Amino acid sequence: MRRNFRDYLTIAIKGLAMGAADVVPGVSGGTIAFISGIYEELIKTINDLNTSFFSVWKKEGFLSSWKKYNLSFLTALFLGIATSILSLAKLIKWLLHNEPLLLWAFFFGLVLASIVHIAKQITTWKPKVFLGIFLAAILSYFITIAEPLASPDSNWYLLFCGFIAIIAMILPGVSGAFILLLLGAYQTFINTLNQLRDGLIHMNLELLWQALSKILIIAIGAILGLKLFSKVLNWMFKHHKNMTLAILTGFMIGSLNKLWPWKKVISWRTNSEGTEVPFIEKSILPSQFEGDPRIIWVLFFITIGFLLILILERLSIKKED
Repeated sequence: MRRNFRDYLTIAIKGLAMGAADVVPGVSGGTIAFISGIYEELIKTINDLNTSFFSVWKKEGFLSSWKKYNLSFLTALFLGIATSILSLAKLIKWLLHNEPLLLWAFFFGLVLASIVHIAKQITTWKPKVFLGIFLAAILSYFITIAEPLASPDSNWYLLFCGFIAIIAMILPGVSGAFILLLLGAYQTFINTLNQLRDGLIHMNLELLWQALSKILIIAIGAILGLKLFSKVLNWMFKHHKNMTLAILTGFMIGSLNKLWPWKKVISWRTNSEGTEVPFIEKSILPSQFEGDPRIIWVLFFITIGFLLILILERLSIKKED
């Protein structure tokens, strides 16, 4: 596939959106990849990438190897993701703290429309497809209500967290950030990002080393998880696409519980800035919400999120035509 600079800029922007989603517990970067039309290419590119890259490099040259393994696509996408995580994390955290109802409403609308978008691609509605949706939805729902574990203390645990979280990050409907929260590693991850940013800004080598050593451990786990799970997903899309779409639809349906705007806080946790933030929450009706439920504004932002996906879908159809 021949691409120009504008195409790669668009891919990087999609990466920005994926990175922003991955920072928020409850929102999946995989969902953004799916609705923006790059999901299958991402899974296939990751699956195809292996040590034979170096063999092709030796025989045909670096540029041939780079093009064969679609690394321009991966580079643009991951640069966007990394830039977003480092730069937009503060904005997302500010919105979570100051406008949580409207932020969750927007994401709820995004995922609601994404469910419709993915389900429309299921070509045959057999009983096993409905069963796949139901079981995946139940599993995803129970993930959203699971009680988080304690914070990790060892490098092995960080490795494990990276392995599990990256699987969730590329699976639509399952939030990698929320999995980190369940495993007790979310605060460690945010602290590490803050250390890295502060170390770069102030050129503090000690902070940089502390951050990079943890990121390296998480990255090793993430690479292992990404490579293993991309093979499974790639095989499923090739041989059982309908069932794969059904499972992804179910995961996203189950994740709606986490994105429901009106919640009651059951317990609190201290974040990386020492501020008390919600830890375990329960979805409730607007009438049970403490404070102003802002129903009109919430419905407005749900609609905005929903329409945004419809617009992206229409644009992608026009591009294909």
